[in-house]
Amino acid sequence: MRAIRVFLRSFNEAFKSVFRNFSLSIASVTCTTITLILVSIAILFSYNVNNVTKKLENELTIIVYLEKDASKEQTEALEGRILNIKNVEEVKFKSKDEWKFEMQNYSTTLNTTLSYLEENPLLDSYIVKVKNVRDLRKTSEKIQKEEIVRTAEYGEGMVEQIISIFDIVEKVTVVIVIALVLVTAFLINNTIKLTIFSRRSEIEIMRLVGTSNYAIKLPFIFEGLFLGIIGSIIPIIVTIYGYIIAYTRLDGHLFSNMLSLVKPFSFVLYVSLILVIIGSVVGIFGSYKAVRKYLKV
Repeated sequence: MRAIRVFLRSFNEAFKSVFRNFSLSIASVTCTTITLILVSIAILFSYNVNNVTKKLENELTIIVYLEKDASKEQTEALEGRILNIKNVEEVKFKSKDEWKFEMQNYSTTLNTTLSYLEENPLLDSYIVKVKNVRDLRKTSEKIQKEEIVRTAEYGEGMVEQIISIFDIVEKVTVVIVIALVLVTAFLINNTIKLTIFSRRSEIEIMRLVGTSNYAIKLPFIFEGLFLGIIGSIIPIIVTIYGYIIAYTRLDGHLFSNMLSLVKPFSFVLYVSLILVIIGSVVGIFGSYKAVRKYLKV
């Protein structure tokens, strides 16, 4: 019962202290708000970049063109052997007639040219989807060794460059997010330290009257929690409404239809939850560290 009373009293004291030390609380909240907005922007950007990267990677396939004289039995047997390759996820057959129909619809010039030809000059093929695009070259080389395979193409050179760019962008965005979280922790921690330092006399009096360290620390920890949560309110509002407005105005795409943005529903809620957690954890940790080490309570 005593522990519960201390807990409730500390909670109440922390809530009052936020308003009692209004100017210092505003400083902490402002610092938290600004840095969490930056963290939110970095997270939104990072997740969308990673989402676009994965979608584009899923579009990268190997097109396996077959020899003209390949029999149906040989073609079916080849499909089974391709599926047995470790990195292959899916194999889809595409006949030369399907290629012809697709090319005729794609361009009027191609339509005219192909219409004049008595015989379809295109080749039957397999479209191979892989599990790991970074092993496209090795997978293509394995398929190329098959007897009835004329070519196994995947856009050599260009694909490697695209994958390399994706890797760099992904790593950079992750580093930016981590760096901003660390900067947020540093700034909030130091702001809370200043807040607690200004109240060192109050803490000394509490110690002199025999208040336990636990009872002294707890209100400050709760106060750090409150400041972190309050500081995350504006970033959450900016995240939710800002992203929804941006998504609507850009029609769900960035620059082109290939670069589609993540749909706002549930995504912005997850990001908001992350912001609350960061604000709360940093607030609690900053208060605890300042009281325990900085003031040597």
